Amino acid sequence: MSALNKTIIAVAQKLPTPCYIISENLLEKNLQQLSIIQKKAGCKILLAQKAFSMFYFYPLIAKYLRGTTSSGLYEAKLANEYMPTGENHIFSPAYTEKDFPEIISICKHIVFNSFSQWKRFGKEALAAGCKCGLRINPRFSTQEHAIYDPCSPGSRLGITADKFSGESLKGISGIHFHTLCEQGAEALEATLAVVEKDFGKYLYDMKWINLGGGHLITRQGYNTELLIELIKHLRDKYDLEVYLEPGEAVALDAGFLSASVLEIIDNDSHTAILDASAACHMPDVIEMPYRPNVVNSGKPGEKAFTYTFGGDTCLAGDIIGEYSFDNPLAVGEKIIFCDMAIYSMVKNNTFNGMALPSIAALKKNGQIEIVKSFNYNDFKNRLS
Repeated sequence: MSALNKTIIAVAQKLPTPCYIISENLLEKNLQQLSIIQKKAGCKILLAQKAFSMFYFYPLIAKYLRGTTSSGLYEAKLANEYMPTGENHIFSPAYTEKDFPEIISICKHIVFNSFSQWKRFGKEALAAGCKCGLRINPRFSTQEHAIYDPCSPGSRLGITADKFSGESLKGISGIHFHTLCEQGAEALEATLAVVEKDFGKYLYDMKWINLGGGHLITRQGYNTELLIELIKHLRDKYDLEVYLEPGEAVALDAGFLSASVLEIIDNDSHTAILDASAACHMPDVIEMPYRPNVVNSGKPGEKAFTYTFGGDTCLAGDIIGEYSFDNPLAVGEKIIFCDMAIYSMVKNNTFNGMALPSIAALKKNGQIEIVKSFNYNDFKNRLS
C-alpha cells in the first residue's frame, strides 16, 4: 500500500461520511507544475472555476496562477471576493440585461458567444474598460464525448468562420476557443492548425488569445514541451498574449470522496449500498461515463470478492461501478474514491433528499479541517 493511500485511509477514519477530502500538498504540486509552464512559455494560466470552486484554497491558487475564469455572474462574484488580486475573465453563451452591469464591474475580460451578443452588450463593456473577445468554433472535434464536445454538429458554443464575413471587429481585442476535454498537447496542436487556417487572418489584429480548458497538463506523460512550443509560436507569429484556463489540471488527483457501506444486497450479485451517490455526488460518473478508482480495490474479479457500488437513492441507474477486494466488505466500512476534487462539489445535488458531503482540507502539516458541513436546511433552502 502506498504512503498516500495509508494517509488518506487514516484521515478518512476520523471524518464523517460522505466527505470530500482535498489534499493541500497534492493541490500545490499541480499548481507548481502549472506555474513552471507559465514561466517557460510566457503565458497566463487561469483557474476554470466550473471544475473546482473550493474558495478555501483560492489564496493558495493565487500564489501560482494569474486569476480565474467564470461561466456566469455567481462564479465571477466568488472570484472577485476570494481572489481579488487575480484577473477575472468570463464567458457565457448569453448574457442578460439584469446581470451584465454587475459582470462588467468585476470582470475585465468579457468573451461573447455571438456577434449578436457583442452588438448588444459590447459598447457597455468597452465603456467599463473591459477587454472584449469572441469565442470561435473551429468545427474540429478531437474527442469522442459528444456531451463535452463544443465542436459537435449543431453546437451552440462559438462563432464559426463563415459568420465573420462582413462583420466589424472594431473593439474586439481577443479570440477564445475551448474544444478539448481531458486531452494532451497533441489535440491542441491539431486544433491550432485549423484555427490558424480559418481564423489566422484575424489574429494579427488581436492582442490576446485564450486557448480554453481541457488541457490535462498535470497528468503524467503530458507533452509539456509541445505545449510550450505551441504557445511560443502564437506569441511570436501574432504578437499575442496567451491564456489557458484549465480546471481539471489544477486539482487533478488532489481530492477524494470518503463513503460508508450502509448495506450489502445479494440479488444475483453482491451490491454494496453507500452513503455516496453517483447521481448526487459524482455526476460525471453517469454523464461521462467513467469508473472512478477506489483505494485498495481491483477490477471486477481481480481480487477474491467483487461488489457493485450503488448510491442510496431510488434511481436504478445510480451505479458507481464494480470493484473487487481481498476481503469481504462489512457494513460501516469506509470506501475512498480517488480524483474527486474536480466536477464533484461544483455539480453535486440533493436529489432524493441526499445529504451533501462535508468538505475537508488535509493541510500540509497533516492537520485536518472540516471546512464545510451541510444539513437539512441546505436541502430545504433550495426549495420552496
